[in-house]
Amino acid sequence: MRLVTVADGLNAPWSLCFLPDGRMLVSEQVGRLRLVQPDGTLGAPIGGLPDLYVFNQGGLLDVAVAPDFAQTQRIYFTFSEPGESFVGTAVARARLDLQARRLRDVEVIFRQRPKLPGNRHFGARIVFGPQGNIFATLGDRGERGRVQDLSNTLGSVVRVRPDGQIPADNPFVDQVGRVPALWSYGHRNPQGAAIHPRTGDLWIVEHGPTGGDELNLVKPGHNYGWPTVTHGVDRDGSPIGVGKHAPGMTPPIHTWTPSIAPSGLSFYTGDAFPKWRGDLLVGALAGRTLIRLQMEGAHVRAEERLLDGLDERIRDVVQGPRGRVYLLTDMPEAKLYRLEPVGR
Repeated sequence: MRLVTVADGLNAPWSLCFLPDGRMLVSEQVGRLRLVQPDGTLGAPIGGLPDLYVFNQGGLLDVAVAPDFAQTQRIYFTFSEPGESFVGTAVARARLDLQARRLRDVEVIFRQRPKLPGNRHFGARIVFGPQGNIFATLGDRGERGRVQDLSNTLGSVVRVRPDGQIPADNPFVDQVGRVPALWSYGHRNPQGAAIHPRTGDLWIVEHGPTGGDELNLVKPGHNYGWPTVTHGVDRDGSPIGVGKHAPGMTPPIHTWTPSIAPSGLSFYTGDAFPKWRGDLLVGALAGRTLIRLQMEGAHVRAEERLLDGLDERIRDVVQGPRGRVYLLTDMPEAKLYRLEPVGR
């Protein structure tokens, strides 16, 4: 296989998605949305974004094309939304006016509550489930002591309809004191999400503290333990919680210690790399690599580290046209790469 540079000159890109015609949208955390031609030509920033909190881990984060984009021209995106004093993750939708290079009819469909001070752990990946509902991952915002409290959405996955309404079959609907948008909880900072192409299950990767990064198969109503259980430790080496396991808490499918800082997650289904079909591809920031998890059902059979010689932080990994794999690096002068087989 070979690695091809598609585009450079991006500033802290966070997410990549494909339009039906093969053009790409790239979000830059610094607060810009870019249209990228298949040949890598970068367009001017797209206008119409809402006010953003751009600092440290905050800014413009994930971007996704609606399944019905051909009819609606809608895209969805996540961002750190400023309030009067504090900030929180928000999910918005808008109509993409390609001719004017502008977003129209911008509407926030979900806001993480409560908004808090601080500039980290926004989570913020979004994916569409098989019924068209939206899953959004939400970080703990550095307030780990509040994650097990289901009256807020810190450290959780939420599930909403494309217009922000709550699906009637969400696990905590009509339960007093619990947020009806909640799908799962006990997460720390999930920055990768993917839907299994056959089962429709949601999978996520999330940052642990020091060590203990996790791959989780997310089931409705399940508690994934943070901060009561973790495979990592605090920055000073002291333990967090009660250990690695506790009753009523769902363990991860796979963990990484030392931390790789996972960001971006995709199931591979293409033809360019037939041996990879059904496997998971994970970007690694601290690990500075692309990781292939060879899957056997809901288990990781083996792990392969790819592109170690690249030595760049990988922020997102996406399968593109013809089964090629596209990667975004994470830096002020970042690149968009394409991974393709030799001779094809």
